[in-house]
Amino acid sequence: MVRNKKLNNKKRISPNTAALIGAFVITIGGFLSFYNFISDKKLLAYDYMNEQIYNENETQIYSVNTTEVNTDEEEPEVPNYQDIESYIGYLEISKINFRRGFYNINSSLNNVDANIEIIKGSDMPDVTNGNLIIAGHSGTGWNSFFRNLYKLELGDEAIITYAGLNYRYKITNIYKEQNTGTVSIKRNYDKTTLTLITCTKDDSSTQTIYIAELSSIE
Repeated sequence: MVRNKKLNNKKRISPNTAALIGAFVITIGGFLSFYNFISDKKLLAYDYMNEQIYNENETQIYSVNTTEVNTDEEEPEVPNYQDIESYIGYLEISKINFRRGFYNINSSLNNVDANIEIIKGSDMPDVTNGNLIIAGHSGTGWNSFFRNLYKLELGDEAIITYAGLNYRYKITNIYKEQNTGTVSIKRNYDKTTLTLITCTKDDSSTQTIYIAELSSIE
């Protein structure tokens, strides 16, 4: 009997010890909860500051008219593209089987009603940290050249061929804005970018903007 009492005494934890252990566990738990709370707040603050910096760069507004064009009962007459004037470059997007040339920004054919259009204020791909902006119609009309742009996703590739070089871009942002005739460009001004603009599929009241960043030059 004496031996059993000694064994029981060895296994038993005193109330004071148990209280200390409990207090220690509660303290550690409280510390971890407080640490997670502070970490979450720091992350929110970091995200907020990044968003503010991002928005501060969003200062350029461009005039764009990409109203949706649908097929009429009578097929409209295609403009007469004179052989005298040639494309200065090409836009190619293999995912949607798209390849089309574009004209000099001052050309009368540089117009969404006749072709894809280089928007005034654009930079050509060879301008470091510049932004080439191309607009096009969507819909079902003969000149709805950007009708399949809605199929594009982040990471998809677009290629601009210009001055004998291929400029490869990866889509990094896709967003919508109201179709008011102007659009704001949300991009990283430390990157050379390509911006594509068209009416949103099945919603002519908004425009969809695709931002792509230069990944390589060949």
